[in-house]
Amino acid sequence: MKNLNKITIPLAIGIFALTFLSSCSVGIPKGATAVQNFDSEKYLGTWYEIARFDFRFEKNLNNVTATYSPKNNGNINVDNKGYDYVKNEWKQSIGEAKFVESKNSARLKVSFFKPIWSGYNVIDIDDDYNYALVAGNNLDYLWILSREKKIPAEYKERFLAKAKSIGYNTDELIWVEHD
Repeated sequence: MKNLNKITIPLAIGIFALTFLSSCSVGIPKGATAVQNFDSEKYLGTWYEIARFDFRFEKNLNNVTATYSPKNNGNINVDNKGYDYVKNEWKQSIGEAKFVESKNSARLKVSFFKPIWSGYNVIDIDDDYNYALVAGNNLDYLWILSREKKIPAEYKERFLAKAKSIGYNTDELIWVEHD
């Protein structure tokens, strides 16, 4: 029995560690590519969330914004806010983003609960950095962002077409309301 415990416990710990690490994926969906020649300085500031897939961290939120600012260590501060219309209260999450490759490539990883990191990939953006399509590490996470509370039809159509071509089911997007 003692010998069995010597094998079972380390094996269980190893399986748990692999499961935990695989949940911290900072990948990019197959078929998606991050924006190159990315200008992180132009990306800083406040963005309105126009659309997203529903997931527990943003459940029942409207008036969602993400504000990005530089940190002293070269990373990016992430300040997400949204109004929970069921609980009638504002929610806020502060996190940090780091570049996965170089600052010229819009592949980042973001964490709100260290040491857990998730992929944050800007896969399309207009030349003036007013509208962006952001993919997570898989087809479960997608955001359409805008510097304004609305997005022009041409960018909405462009982003939806790109997302569909990668394999996203855009019919499941939640269109965020802003006051």
